[in-house]
Amino acid sequence: MHEALHATQSRTAPAWIARAFARGRRELAARAYRRPLALGQGEPLVSFSFDDAPRTALVAGARVLERLGLRGTYYLSLGLLGGGSESGPIADVHDVRAVAASGHELGCHTHDHLDAWHVSAHAYLASVDRNAQHLSELLPDLRFETFAYPKSGARARVKPGLAARFRACRHGGQRGNEGVIDRDLLAACFLDQHMRPSLTLLRHLIDRNAARGGWLIFATHDVAPDPSRWGCTPAFLAAVARHAVASGARVLPVREALARAEG
Repeated sequence: MHEALHATQSRTAPAWIARAFARGRRELAARAYRRPLALGQGEPLVSFSFDDAPRTALVAGARVLERLGLRGTYYLSLGLLGGGSESGPIADVHDVRAVAASGHELGCHTHDHLDAWHVSAHAYLASVDRNAQHLSELLPDLRFETFAYPKSGARARVKPGLAARFRACRHGGQRGNEGVIDRDLLAACFLDQHMRPSLTLLRHLIDRNAARGGWLIFATHDVAPDPSRWGCTPAFLAAVARHAVASGARVLPVREALARAEG
């Protein structure tokens, strides 16, 4: 009833009320159940992550990173494998096994690509656990250590349950991580047509990150010559990755960058 009322309010309220409601939810999630991590002024870190597992991300995206000697993090909703999406065909089991064998990190994105704002906390965490079980069936030697929020992002009620299951959780925000951050609300900058980030701006973010010893996490979906609004081209991804390397930052999957940040 409570969830249904909120959903109804968000559909029927004037746009400014809906925006205020969404902003309030984000602020509550940012303030609640924090697990602080202090980033020092030492070695800058950069990570590249891919959400939903479009096949092009696991093939073309991985190829871009590997040519530079890098590895990324793939946030998987294993219930989507072999299906379709707005970002193109989703990877299959063979693609997932291949990218893991190449040294990339596999992260959790819920089993069913759920939006924490539109389902109960119980249903959300149950989907997280189904994803972990599915991974154990596909790759018994691996487990998810980090998480990325699908769609609307974090909700205060799910953060404690996620904190009990993962070392860190990533959302969006179009910014880097500096100073004292929340392990369960790591900021990321999306490289996609929807956000339309310019290469000049991204180079500035990378240079700022290097100067301040921060942690910059990039995220995208498909990686293709003609990407969806949620993806980017291989050339664009390669240009960002090359500048990250040139900045002197250590470029690592999210799990490994977290370990460096923890000292």
